[in-house]
Amino acid sequence: MPPVATKVLREADSAVATQVESPASRTASGAAAPRIPVREEVRMGREANYGGINWVTAGFIAAFHLGAIAALFYFSWSRLAVAAVLWILAINFGIGVGYHRLLTHRGFQTPKWVEYFLTFCATLSLEGGPIFWVAVHRVHHQHSDHNGDPHTPKEGAWWAHIGWMVLGKSMHAKTSQLARYVPDLARDRFHVWMSKFHWLSLVACGAVLFGLGAWIDHGLMGGLKMVLWGVFLRVTLGLHATWLVNSATHLWGSRRFETRDDSRNSFWVAMITGGEGWHNNHHAHPVSARHGLRWYEFDPNFYIIWTLSKLGLAKKIQVARYDKANPKPAGL
Repeated sequence: MPPVATKVLREADSAVATQVESPASRTASGAAAPRIPVREEVRMGREANYGGINWVTAGFIAAFHLGAIAALFYFSWSRLAVAAVLWILAINFGIGVGYHRLLTHRGFQTPKWVEYFLTFCATLSLEGGPIFWVAVHRVHHQHSDHNGDPHTPKEGAWWAHIGWMVLGKSMHAKTSQLARYVPDLARDRFHVWMSKFHWLSLVACGAVLFGLGAWIDHGLMGGLKMVLWGVFLRVTLGLHATWLVNSATHLWGSRRFETRDDSRNSFWVAMITGGEGWHNNHHAHPVSARHGLRWYEFDPNFYIIWTLSKLGLAKKIQVARYDKANPKPAGL
C-alpha cells in the first residue's frame, strides 16, 4: 500500500486526468466519469493560455520592480534585516514548505493552525492564493514539459520565467474552475477565503512596516523606505527566485533521474530558494518532503519541516531514499 501522502497526490492527479485529459475514462466502479463542459475547463500552456498582455498583472509586476530599484538607494542594516526575516517567512516557510511541500504534495501532516499559518506566510510573497498556486503546480506535474504545462521552457525560456504571468490569461480569480484540481483545499473555508483575499496580508504587512519605519527613522520617509525594502524589493526578488524554479531548473543543471520531463538539479537555484532547486530529485519523488537526497544537497526547507517534527507539529513526513544501485523515480 502506498504512503498516505502518495495516495492523496495520486488521487488528485487522477482527478485531473479523468476530468480534463480523458473525459471518456472510467471510475474505479467502471461507470463513465462525468464530463466537464468545455466552457468550464481551465486549459494551461502557451498555446491555450496566451492572451496578449495581462495589463493588471504586468502593471503590478512593473510597479514592484520600480520600487525594488528605488529601494537600492536607501540601504540600512535594519531594513535589510526586516527584508531577510520576511523573506524567510514568505519564501521558505510560506512557498517552499507551505504551498509546495505541504499543500501541493502533502509530503507531511501538520495541525490545521500550522497549515493556516504557513498559508498566511505564503501570501506575503504576492504569488497568489493557495487554490491558484497549488492548482497550477499540480497541473505542472501532470504535464511537465509537455502540452498543457503552464510554464515549460519548451515554449520559451521567457515564457517559463515570467511570460506565462504577464502574457497569459489571468487565473487568480478562477477559484471555482481551479477547485477541481484542489478538492482538498476547495472544501476548506479558510483556503477559499485566502484565495479570494490573498492580497490583504501584504497590504497589512506594508502598513505595519510603514509604521515601524516611521518610528525608527522618525518620519514618513523612514516609513516609505522600510516599505520599499520589506515589500517591494523583497517581493520582487522572491518572485524571480520562484520563477527560476520554473525556468532555470528545466534548462540547466544535472539529471540524477531519468524522468519524463527536463527537470534538473541546480545548486545555485537551491541556494536562493531553500532547496527547491533540487528539481530533478523532486520530479522523480514529488511527494517527498525532502528534495536534497544526498548529504551535500543543502535543503533548508526540509530542515524547517524536521524542526516542526521535533516540536510535535509535523508527522508522517515522506522522505525518498536514494539508492545509487537502483537510481529510478520510484516511491518512498
